[in-house]
Amino acid sequence: MLWAYHRAWKDLPESNLLKGFKPTSPITILIPARNEAAKIRACLESILNGNYPHNLLKIIILDDFSADNTAQLVRQLPESLSRGLGTGSSISCIQLADYLPAETQFTANKKKALELGVAQAQTDIIVSTDADCEVPENWLKHLAFAFENPNTQLVCAPVLFHRETNLLQRFQSLDFLGMMGITGAGYQLGWHQMANGANLAYRKTAFESVGGYTGNAHLASGDDMFLVQKVEAKWPGSVAFLKSPEAAVQTEAAPDLRSFWNQRLRWGTKNAAMPSWPMRLSLLLVFLFCWSIWLNLAATLACAMVGVLANHLCLFLFQITVKAVFDYFFLKEMCRFFNRMDLMRRFLPSFFLHTAYIPILGTASLFFKKYQWKGRRAE
Repeated sequence: MLWAYHRAWKDLPESNLLKGFKPTSPITILIPARNEAAKIRACLESILNGNYPHNLLKIIILDDFSADNTAQLVRQLPESLSRGLGTGSSISCIQLADYLPAETQFTANKKKALELGVAQAQTDIIVSTDADCEVPENWLKHLAFAFENPNTQLVCAPVLFHRETNLLQRFQSLDFLGMMGITGAGYQLGWHQMANGANLAYRKTAFESVGGYTGNAHLASGDDMFLVQKVEAKWPGSVAFLKSPEAAVQTEAAPDLRSFWNQRLRWGTKNAAMPSWPMRLSLLLVFLFCWSIWLNLAATLACAMVGVLANHLCLFLFQITVKAVFDYFFLKEMCRFFNRMDLMRRFLPSFFLHTAYIPILGTASLFFKKYQWKGRRAE
């Protein structure tokens, strides 16, 4: 399967801007934010430092009951950013507290925030990213250019990690590079459609036509996956993936094991509800294969303790070797494309972390539905 993904990624055409392309499409950028006072300015500066015409931009910050001064800070930013950048764009802040009952501050509100933002948007093209992300200068141009095709209803693009400081973060960077490759290859093969809400664009009419997040609003995660699959189901072939480093937004990986565990557990809650059976099948195959590696190792050790010769050791060595070889060449291709070959120096420890992480987190997401996320506890 990974060999097929590797070949499909290489066959996937790279997204290039038409020479001399001058965007004319107004865009609304929705940025859900909860307790992001430390990072929201860098996010907005990276957007406004881009080369998309500022007079075509409307940025809406969707403050999700922040316990810090995110909303106050955002309201102070437009004037200072205008002085520094000469922007003609509009930056506004919507607080969910003005629209939702106070008790909902303890629940997952990202989908509610985005639906509120879409309702407020007055442009055909809507782009979403996260408040802790930074974007490259041609980001919006690539997204807008994709919508020059009138049949395109939704566009997803890469999300990468940066500024790693420890092994856990470098492992996450490699893991995410692999996910971006599988995402793009899935489109090329026609196997499945995935997306990341930190780098997503769609037509407002498409969002409204598929009913937004109706049917999955109760899940804390999946605002990206469910939407892209609903749009593709309604308009087959209308979803595009941008294979380009210039379209990739960047964010920071979870800094420690606890935050990593909570983040991935939250992501895992949506897997069983995926409407795409090929996606669920791919996840299941990887999950079972990784589990079989550890079961064969356990059987090998158990047999050795009682002095019994068995074939489990040969099978374990074969499996771990095959996985290492295919992981290595796939991740090397992704690191090369996104200019992150430095991460390959941490391939070996990251490989073993990945082999352990898949069965452990996969199993935990089936049985444990409680996790902490940005001061909230999901039950």
